[in-house]
Amino acid sequence: MADSPVCIVCVGMAGSGKTTFMQRINSYLHQTQSPPYVMNLDPAVLNVPFESNIDIRDSVNYKEVMQQYNLGPNGGILTSLNLFATKIDQILALLEKRTAPPEDVSQKQIRHILIDTPGQIEVFVWSASGDILLGSLASSFPTVIAYIIDTPRTASTSTFMSNMLYACSILYKTKLPMILVFNKTDVKKADFAKEWMTNFEAFQEALQNEDEVGGVEGMGQGSGYMASLLHSMSLVLEEFYKHLRVVGVSAARGDGIDDFFEAVQEKKEEFERDYKPELEKRRQEREKMKQSKRDKDLGRLLSDLNIENRKPKRDEAETISDIEDDDEEDQGMVSPDEQIDEEHDADESLAKRYRQALKDGADDRSEQTMDFANYLKSANVG
Repeated sequence: MADSPVCIVCVGMAGSGKTTFMQRINSYLHQTQSPPYVMNLDPAVLNVPFESNIDIRDSVNYKEVMQQYNLGPNGGILTSLNLFATKIDQILALLEKRTAPPEDVSQKQIRHILIDTPGQIEVFVWSASGDILLGSLASSFPTVIAYIIDTPRTASTSTFMSNMLYACSILYKTKLPMILVFNKTDVKKADFAKEWMTNFEAFQEALQNEDEVGGVEGMGQGSGYMASLLHSMSLVLEEFYKHLRVVGVSAARGDGIDDFFEAVQEKKEEFERDYKPELEKRRQEREKMKQSKRDKDLGRLLSDLNIENRKPKRDEAETISDIEDDDEEDQGMVSPDEQIDEEHDADESLAKRYRQALKDGADDRSEQTMDFANYLKSANVG
């Protein structure tokens, strides 16, 4: 996995410069003679300033989805992602094929997979389709989240804390390594943010100053409650900051891109060391749960069919049909040995038909169903 390409998933609020950042790192990799493989997962964007190898707009028409399902903008994006996620197997197969070591030694292997996401973070990160896409990518490639932050709009303590809480929620939702990318450093340097994250006293001092002067741009903190809340949250997030890598970049001028890719390499190694074993552990736990469920389903099925260890006995009739059957048997004077043979033949015939049905549908049956058929066969039914 050391030569495996790394997936860089760019997420960020609308207006944070996420698409411009994608264009910058794409251009940087081409300049360094290491072209990336690019995916666009924003179905609502009209134009992107970079060429995408895989574009969701090629397979899903955002406007038609809105009209067909009578949805709003966010609902249309979410539904488009859900439809696109149904092709995840084809996407992974294509990625693995394109990023495999080339047969021609003169060609370079793709080292980076860049993924642009919708500006509506919640539509991607907290949706089932986003979870499927990220989980599938992480199962095949080292995956890193790049959270793009608008630095000038994060200058106040309240907006800074809001961004940090957002980043914290994304980190624990995706369970993937994260890089905080403070964008637009050509407008405002990110030194203040780095200091607030590493120096608790500096953040408290800035919080006190804003409270005294009425806040940034006269907005103020409103009351002592807000200042107290920000103070408490800064204490809570102190441990969270230790697991992040922070870089300041300017997508417009290209400043800090070298630092960003150094952070990507660091997080790739962290993924291999810390995150991959945890992902494997969760995958094994899911397999155990599926195995247990299959065993329970098989037990209930055999119990309902009453095929295994069935013994002939004469119970009291519970329904009218049972009474009629008993009357017919009495009139026919069927011997106990004949009744046992008939029941045995019926059970054997039922089991035989069931096995044949499983065999006929084996070609288009899922792996879980095939495991189920193997269990039934190993039980020596009939």
